[in-house]
Amino acid sequence: MKKVVTFGEIMLRLAPQGFLRFSQANSFDAIYGGGESNVAVSLANYGVPVDFVTRLPKNDIGECAMMEMRKRGVGVDKIVWGGDRLGIYFLETGAVSRGSKVVYDRAHSAIAEIKSGMIDWDTVFEDVEWFHWTGITPAISQGSADVCLEAVKAASAKGITISTDLNYRAKLWKYCSNEHREAIMTELTSYCDVVLGNEEDAEMHFGIKPEGAAVQTAGHDVKAEAFLSVCQQMMKKFPRAKKVITTLRGSISASHNTWAGVLYDGKEMLQTRQYQITDIVDRVGGGDSFMGGLIYGLLKYPEDDQNALDFAVAASCLKHTIKGDANLVTVDEVQKLMGGDASGRVAR
Repeated sequence: MKKVVTFGEIMLRLAPQGFLRFSQANSFDAIYGGGESNVAVSLANYGVPVDFVTRLPKNDIGECAMMEMRKRGVGVDKIVWGGDRLGIYFLETGAVSRGSKVVYDRAHSAIAEIKSGMIDWDTVFEDVEWFHWTGITPAISQGSADVCLEAVKAASAKGITISTDLNYRAKLWKYCSNEHREAIMTELTSYCDVVLGNEEDAEMHFGIKPEGAAVQTAGHDVKAEAFLSVCQQMMKKFPRAKKVITTLRGSISASHNTWAGVLYDGKEMLQTRQYQITDIVDRVGGGDSFMGGLIYGLLKYPEDDQNALDFAVAASCLKHTIKGDANLVTVDEVQKLMGGDASGRVAR
């Protein structure tokens, strides 16, 4: 396989231990993660050559974030250095009927203050097959949106496959109007071959809504068919897109979700089995683990979208058992679950 490149922000995650609330915490567990860095770690675990591109402050905390990527096998030599601080987010993990909470502290982070021309994309994209970004990156600042646009234009000119996870984050889009946000995301997504997003992403970014009944995401009854009109509208708006994908998460409680996925290629809609994920350890990064599995699957099985989709859902299902942002599983472990072995028995 040729190389994959992801671009975005890696942050310091600070979380109370276990299921403690912020007001109960006397200490915080420190973990590094972020949407695109999480995808990079997944791909490295599967043996795919991958570089993570970002901007980090040249201080001990920035170095720690870089070392976290390096120890996971992710290429870090294209990272640029500058700025004063690493972004932070605080996570309070929910349980049962109490949902998780996230508080961001990422204003004026190194990547929030990135500017056009700071990254040499021609060098970054040498011998690269795939480029991935998410809707989180352009939400950080106008500068990060401008650099993301530089990246997709450069990747497109080189014939590189481009993917996105639309990832709408209401708490981040503060620097521009709704109309400007839609214009930014529309231009960026127009360069993409593979688009991942749920019904909220489609509506908030592009005003696209399901035709007919609303999508039901509470409880077990999440119908894949309800997403077909969203996928069709997305492909009409973005004719370059060859595949539109969404995950199907049914939230029974904070501790019990159902999990599946669908892929639409313009002709047919493929669907996976539905997993029951009970006693969730950590759901943060679930979508990133799906995207990492999907990119791997589409590269590994270019003529078998169903197998790629099944791999992505199984990989993401396993992520919910792992503490932290990133999915630390192997291809063999994913394939074992795909084959129906969900026993969790000790491997001796």
